[in-house]
Amino acid sequence: MTTEHRTFHVHGRVQGVFFRQSTKAEAQRLGLTGYARNNEDGTVTIEAEGPTAALNALEAWCHHGPPAARVDRVEAQAGPVQGYTEFRIAR
Repeated sequence: MTTEHRTFHVHGRVQGVFFRQSTKAEAQRLGLTGYARNNEDGTVTIEAEGPTAALNALEAWCHHGPPAARVDRVEAQAGPVQGYTEFRIAR
């Protein structure tokens, strides 16, 4: 199984709606490692690592997020594998 890395930048109403916590639960369900953090500009950044299919599933989930979120746009970018060992919420 090949591990890949992707960074997602999620735009919209994605802070204060349990987006990071919900992302952590979804990433763990999919077997991914990495983190989710809020940014000063109101976006959420997610760095995730794992198999392609799981990363694709997380990206699809990011387009709607948890029930209270309103996602306007998701930007995804591949990058070098960082070797995360768990999925966490960054502050």
